[in-house]
Amino acid sequence: MSRLYLITGFLGAGKTTFLKHFIRLFAGQKIRLIVNEFGREGVDGALLADLGAFLQEISGGSVFCSCRLDQFEKVLRQSAGLHADVILVEASGLSDPTGVRRLFAQTERFPDIDYRGAVCLIDAVRFPKLYATARTCVKQLASSDVAVVNKTDLASSDQLSRTLELIRGQRPDMPVLTTAFGAVNETLLDMLDRARALPEQDMPLTADLTLRKLAVRIAPDIAPYDLQKFIEMFAENTFRVKGFIQTSEGLRLADCVGNVVSVAPCEGASVPPERIGWLNILSGAGMPVQKAVREACRWYERHILEVQ
Repeated sequence: MSRLYLITGFLGAGKTTFLKHFIRLFAGQKIRLIVNEFGREGVDGALLADLGAFLQEISGGSVFCSCRLDQFEKVLRQSAGLHADVILVEASGLSDPTGVRRLFAQTERFPDIDYRGAVCLIDAVRFPKLYATARTCVKQLASSDVAVVNKTDLASSDQLSRTLELIRGQRPDMPVLTTAFGAVNETLLDMLDRARALPEQDMPLTADLTLRKLAVRIAPDIAPYDLQKFIEMFAENTFRVKGFIQTSEGLRLADCVGNVVSVAPCEGASVPPERIGWLNILSGAGMPVQKAVREACRWYERHILEVQ
């Protein structure tokens, strides 16, 4: 039987970095990693490809929505059928995993899956604002068994206190672990084992956060500085911007959370050629991202090949 752990958390909370630490807790075991992304092309999958686990990606929607649930079940059965010791599922940052326990409690559908709980990654800096504006955050917290408050190195004492206050206000029973750079140890597995006895919060199932998606293909002659300035022109109107971009100075990983933009070298990363050049932009209803992206494209017109 395969032990399954779910990793949730809103966009930019640090799930990919966390997984690099979490997967080390299962050294010597056969691991299957399932990465779910909303974007046109998976980016996290390429970043996780060298971890020594068999990786499968499900893109284009949440695995907990009807549009991807059948595919999710198929991948899970394949993973269990190959006698994986551990299955790690990184859910989309915009997904609503409400009812995940009830899903895996259907033993006739998942006879070879032992659901061991969900970890909710939380950005200590951004969580208070997101909690007030994105209902997905509330539902991810309700559906999880342990909260890992990440990025404490960047949070002020007031931000961290407010984040912990919100978690305890909704889930006073939930174990909470604070960390930076997604670093965790065996303590987390012990917390998950103890938390499994706690009842899941009963919340009605609703649709995922209304999502707006854009993809921009960037010419490989763009300078890293220009790429960063291009993203900064619309960053504040997005939830997340991410993509592997070939620049005049080599391959770069463009990554934006909120209005913080990073364009970092990533030479040597295992990135399929068809995924290089596309910048994936995610935003929500009421965010004027299309107008902002069009304006940015006019400023950097010679570097823009296509907008979808």
